[in-house]
Amino acid sequence: MFSDVGPLELVTLTVLAVLLFGPDKLPEVIQNVTAFIRKFREFSENAKQEIRSELGPEFKDFEFEDLHPKAFVRKHVLDGDGLGLGLDEIRGALDPRKELAEVSDAVREAADTPKADAAAPAHVNLAKDAAAGSVARASFDPDAT
Repeated sequence: MFSDVGPLELVTLTVLAVLLFGPDKLPEVIQNVTAFIRKFREFSENAKQEIRSELGPEFKDFEFEDLHPKAFVRKHVLDGDGLGLGLDEIRGALDPRKELAEVSDAVREAADTPKADAAAPAHVNLAKDAAAGSVARASFDPDAT
């Protein structure tokens, strides 16, 4: 709970508590605070159990920690349990190496095929759409920016 509280801060809080409440009332205040924390934890656990029982038997393995966004993504996307999208599938979908390999194979095939006329270079269409053979370039207007 207090993982980032150092020893100096802990000593400061102790001295402050002794100054505020006094050494005679400090044990009573500590008992009241611990009793409150205990009751709050008990209330929280009872609420969780009531929600689980109201959801029904199909949610008996439901954990509230799974609702945290990081835990949800880790469980359902990265592990591949829920949505079927594993980390390898995501990386494969975003990896351009497959398409680059196809383009380089097409260029190699075009270079290896014997040419009918050695003087005229072979035209290799690298565009995905074969109908769009020529790409019209838009005029550049430097004053438009």
